[in-house]
Amino acid sequence: MPSQHPEEIGYGHVVRGYVTRMYGGLPRYLVLNGGRYLSPRWWHTTRFTRHLLSDAAAITDEELEALLGYEWRSRLTAAWLIGVDRRERFRARIGDLLLASEVCYSGGAYCFALARFGTHVDAEILTAYLDRYLPRTDLHYDQPAALGALLRLDARLGTRHADRFTEVDGLWDEWVKGVERLGYPSHAPAELHRWTDLQCEFADGWRRL
Repeated sequence: MPSQHPEEIGYGHVVRGYVTRMYGGLPRYLVLNGGRYLSPRWWHTTRFTRHLLSDAAAITDEELEALLGYEWRSRLTAAWLIGVDRRERFRARIGDLLLASEVCYSGGAYCFALARFGTHVDAEILTAYLDRYLPRTDLHYDQPAALGALLRLDARLGTRHADRFTEVDGLWDEWVKGVERLGYPSHAPAELHRWTDLQCEFADGWRRL
């Protein structure tokens, strides 16, 4: 999927307006990617959250498409806005971007959006991603975020899609062993599930003001 600067299609304002807006010296995309919004010691959480909810409701589908067609910062932010507002009409687009895995960092935001949508179709997309990328023990992409999102959906839907990945000596264990050899830390499925829950509960726990 080719990358195109939003300026080229008449949406030059979207990066400045939605992606790089500053909070406590940090642009929005970095706050989202690093999880700073979850820290009780971060003084800017209330302002950050109010703006995030407001923008998620106000941004147009065309502006979101402009962001999704650009680089990782814009795609990450767009996926968060889509997930917060639960714009399920973007499900196929998010799924395609996740499976393509073209750029760094944004995949975790795609998984957040799918977890927020919360349906069996979203679980199928995450399962397809894990089927494609867990056998690649040489790649540390968004496998942890995808498993965390799938575990959340299993818990909420009463399904067991993740079981075949997390069984002892299964695909998850083999992938973890592979990426550990590359210097990446191990990932416990329960902790990944908890992290996705924290993200989704953050989005659930605030009302638009």
